[in-house]
Amino acid sequence: MYFENKTLENITAGQELLVSVMEKNGLECHGGWDYDRMTFDKRFDLREGRYYLRVFCSAISGDVGNRSAVLKINKPALGKYYYPHGVEYDEDEVFPVHLVKECEEILENVKKDFAAFGIEA
Repeated sequence: MYFENKTLENITAGQELLVSVMEKNGLECHGGWDYDRMTFDKRFDLREGRYYLRVFCSAISGDVGNRSAVLKINKPALGKYYYPHGVEYDEDEVFPVHLVKECEEILENVKKDFAAFGIEA
């Protein structure tokens, strides 16, 4: 499930600030990076299963490996984890309403934190 119209898409920020804002909101990048992209995750273990809120970012300049990148946020997604296949973002998935609401609140807080630095989409 992709979050539409959350106005996070196209926010651009330096890598250090981006990592700081994401970690403040519980989104972490544990090995989810390449030299031109980063993925931030927040894991939810619920009775209904394991879910991940994912925020995908792509470098528009610099290099993620040497922490000099300027990154653009892409459309965030919520996915359900299936062993051993991985995370599915299928529109046919049923996501708990309380989880969707919590993820929307997290994304809104990320947006507010960037706005505090004068960064908006």
